Amino acid sequence: MPELPEVETTRKGIERLALGQALLSMTVRERRLRWPISNALPQAIANTTLAKCERRGKYLLLGFDPAGTLLVHLGMSGSIRAVPANALWLTHDHVQWVFSGGICLRYNDPRRFGSIMWHPTEAGDAQSHPLLSKLGIEPFDSAFDPDYLLAGLKGKKMSIKQLLLAGHVVVGVGNIYASESLFRARIHPAQSAADVTRAQAVRLVAAIVQTLTDALASGGSTLRDYVDATGEPGAYFELYAAVYEKNGQPCRVCDTKIKRIVQGQRATYFCPRCQRPRRSTAKLKRSAPCLD
Repeated sequence: MPELPEVETTRKGIERLALGQALLSMTVRERRLRWPISNALPQAIANTTLAKCERRGKYLLLGFDPAGTLLVHLGMSGSIRAVPANALWLTHDHVQWVFSGGICLRYNDPRRFGSIMWHPTEAGDAQSHPLLSKLGIEPFDSAFDPDYLLAGLKGKKMSIKQLLLAGHVVVGVGNIYASESLFRARIHPAQSAADVTRAQAVRLVAAIVQTLTDALASGGSTLRDYVDATGEPGAYFELYAAVYEKNGQPCRVCDTKIKRIVQGQRATYFCPRCQRPRRSTAKLKRSAPCLD
């Protein structure tokens, strides 16, 4: 699944390629995504200019002046890439935007779990959209510190891994980077969020920021179908992954074999020695189905 680093890399690519250009056309070839694309959208966005290219969590916010903002989520397998204007449509190419500078962007999504939502200017600030209004803080916000994290974890009985994935406290720490961040912070993924100590919170904030910074520096992960706006895959997991999808391999710190468990139908990878559980850590579930 494209996570924050992949989405931010895509955002930078779109900004570099199309910011400030007039939109000549928007073509919807398949409108049945997670939520159907409005039939009126191509007309609503016609004769506008791409004035903003921002990100909120895993959402791309493409501001078209003066009409409104597209909220784009890449789902489990989506990508936006530049192609020649006359390129053949691939099987899973669903939407195309053609700009005045000759740039043609295609949205491709094999699983169709992504979404393209429209927020018109008259509806107010796009940040007030229901999909965005309840999201947690951005991990690179200066306010994301141990005090903020501990306040968000207070009273939460779910595991720290699942709380990170929920996005209500901090956004963008998806399944891949949550496993990596918890390993760096030496925190067992099944530990109750409410039991995270101040020392652990200090380590975890630093680990989240550094893990995402490393991923951004290398363009995201190479997992599954992700490519950036220019069609290039990232290299993060070839270079940096310490535990994710390393089940049975030796820990790079202590040589203990990495273990894989399932939490909330998502795979979690950790080192049982470097991330020893606290006494309150919940019993691990090993038999549930998994969606990596």
